[in-house]
Amino acid sequence: MRPVNIYMEANPNPNSMKFVVNFMLLQDGVSFDYPNVEAADQSPLAQELFKLPYVDRVFYMSNFITVTKKEEVEWQEIQDEVKSVIKPYLENEKPLLLEELDKDPLFDENDSEVVKKIKGILDEYIRPAVEQDGGAIGFSSFNEGIVTVSLQGSCSGCPASTVTLKNGIENLLKQMLPNDVKEVVAEEG
Repeated sequence: MRPVNIYMEANPNPNSMKFVVNFMLLQDGVSFDYPNVEAADQSPLAQELFKLPYVDRVFYMSNFITVTKKEEVEWQEIQDEVKSVIKPYLENEKPLLLEELDKDPLFDENDSEVVKKIKGILDEYIRPAVEQDGGAIGFSSFNEGIVTVSLQGSCSGCPASTVTLKNGIENLLKQMLPNDVKEVVAEEG
């Protein structure tokens, strides 16, 4: 059995909790967001977590799992039960995913120079801060000055995400790429 230590971190989304483990679950920059049990068909652990009636979303990245709960329950009531699903699963070294990754999902050699710059800025400046809060940001598209991103994990549905999007991400991209970026929007996930 693998020794597993888990500690919990709150984040700006009051309905999400970050369960941090003492080893890497996924390679750097890779994340998986499961908004429901149907989307989690390639993730046995997420399927187990969705069996808990109050789990609304499951997100994996780096060395943590972010669980988003339904609003009507409090974390104090359920956090130990969530942890009791994650810990033995990881201790028994069961697979996190049934699918294999073949390349870095962020970078594509066919991207335009502007898209490469946008992805580089997101990766270097934005991703670490968003990840610290138990979420992730994904690049979706760039068209006529508009950057579309996807917000995942604790960022999905977080009351602070619109402020982060407009005041943080959009301002930074406009400042660093003033001739290219006009606006940043989030796609619905």
